Amino acid sequence: MAVIEHRAAVLGSPIAHSLSPVLHSAGYAAAGLDGWEYERIECSAEQLPDIVGNADESYRGFSVTMPGKFAALAFADEVTDRARTIGSANTLVREFRGGSTFWRADNTDCEGISGALNELVAPEKKLGHVLLIGSGGTARPALWALVQRGVDKVTVLNRSDRSEELAPLLEGTGVETDFINFERDLRDLALSVDAIISTVPAKVLETRFAELGHAPVLDVIYDPWPTPLATCAASNGHMTVGGLVMLACQAYSQFEQFTGVDAPREEMREALFRHVGWVSPTGVTRQNRL
Repeated sequence: MAVIEHRAAVLGSPIAHSLSPVLHSAGYAAAGLDGWEYERIECSAEQLPDIVGNADESYRGFSVTMPGKFAALAFADEVTDRARTIGSANTLVREFRGGSTFWRADNTDCEGISGALNELVAPEKKLGHVLLIGSGGTARPALWALVQRGVDKVTVLNRSDRSEELAPLLEGTGVETDFINFERDLRDLALSVDAIISTVPAKVLETRFAELGHAPVLDVIYDPWPTPLATCAASNGHMTVGGLVMLACQAYSQFEQFTGVDAPREEMREALFRHVGWVSPTGVTRQNRL
């Protein structure tokens, strides 16, 4: 049995359902990192400073899920530019300098969105107008990713007006932004956009799926899959990508920051899809694959 020299873990509450150990453990195996172990740790936002601050030196990093992403940002000694802009962190990396330990916060959720979006719409294809549904925690890295992709316009659909909170993410970018609610004609809007990113639970959209399913869809939900929105879009011949692809893509950079080793991406992704029972791990579906 290999001696465990280095550890990483995912923090959150509830945490028993997290698939992060599947991804990272598969990465360790594929990269030959026999002395690494990845765990789940139940952790509230209030508990995060004590758990991370008292972690022994074998812990080289933590993945952070809700409700700890804001606490992770506040706890860190250093913060990456993108985590600061997004306003939350899903990654804490231990660094040793001058005999002291420093914790660096990053947000790789934006890489998850970017990777999934690139599977939905090829990177070389221009995205002129994207509909973003929701304005919560996942909407922020989605906006960051869309700016990096070079989108011209983002329409944010949400029940309440959160424009003041999200506007700073777009300041100085040249991206045109429109904030709307559910009183709009959503069918005409969906027909006019190049892609839709949904960051909300299915119940939020209620009876509006048929109106919205007229463009390629990235839905960050992965359980259950397919979502009603993805089913509607696929039935109209549009590509759909689910949250499992986003989950895999956000883990690669975490793996590399924790270990200092290139992530074995294909092996990590295959292990994730095999774990959930996907026979053909493409991540991109049409109706005949739903």
